[in-house]
Amino acid sequence: MSASGSSHVQAARRVLADRLREMCKDAGLDGKQLAALCGWHPSKVSRIVGAKTSPSAEDLRAWCRACGREDQEADLVASLRAVEGMWVEWRRMERAGLRRAQEAVLPLFERTRWFRAYSSWLVPGLLQTHGYTEDVLRAVQLRRVPVDDVADAVAVRMERQRVLREGHRRFAFLLEESVLRNGLGDADTQAEQLERLVRASTLPNVSVGIVPNRLHRTRMPVEGFWIFDTTQVNVELVSGHLTLTQPSEVAMYADTFTELADLAVYGSKARGLIAAAIASIG
Repeated sequence: MSASGSSHVQAARRVLADRLREMCKDAGLDGKQLAALCGWHPSKVSRIVGAKTSPSAEDLRAWCRACGREDQEADLVASLRAVEGMWVEWRRMERAGLRRAQEAVLPLFERTRWFRAYSSWLVPGLLQTHGYTEDVLRAVQLRRVPVDDVADAVAVRMERQRVLREGHRRFAFLLEESVLRNGLGDADTQAEQLERLVRASTLPNVSVGIVPNRLHRTRMPVEGFWIFDTTQVNVELVSGHLTLTQPSEVAMYADTFTELADLAVYGSKARGLIAAAIASIG
């Protein structure tokens, strides 16, 4: 796990630990008393409230019973599951090929009505052309996926783009200007992709912002991320896929998106930057 992914998971563990500590305090119990009621060594309670050890689902149930808060069992177990599932290593997600990884996120895209995506590396998948997607997924497959099902994975991603046209959805895409000149494929593929980006920027439910290259920026580029409505953030890192659902974490990325959006240009100015990138393709 990368340092960034690890820090997010540890922060989520602390949130859960703080809830348990407050529950114990509200019940008028100290750590030793709680441990006795649960049949544990006191050091176990200390490790849990210190976020050094993750409790099991059964630990949470025992904690709730000791504190007389059985009504909190389901919510706490759900929080535990969120912590356990927020980090998924790419090799585990993609062990059966890229198609399954692409299919896994389709329900999330279908139920979302407000999409916000920021990219400092590549054009976001919903705006990619077939050729660009093929180049991106082929690079991923060659680097870390033993199964070659790139053609199927490309087809799934292309089919997923129907969410741009269906329902009453809103989309806000932010791209660093450097993305306009980053391409894995040849000149024709890159030009086609940039032309697709221009067309997308004219759709009534789509906003495309380009953060220009400049000195003295007030907000530096960060890792690429997607915000789904106001409930979930997906972050793509080198070594894994991070899912965040804690309200404070989601709010942090929403604030970051707003700050980056304030640096971006839109409409004719954005299309001017894209046109310049097309003209620079040799």
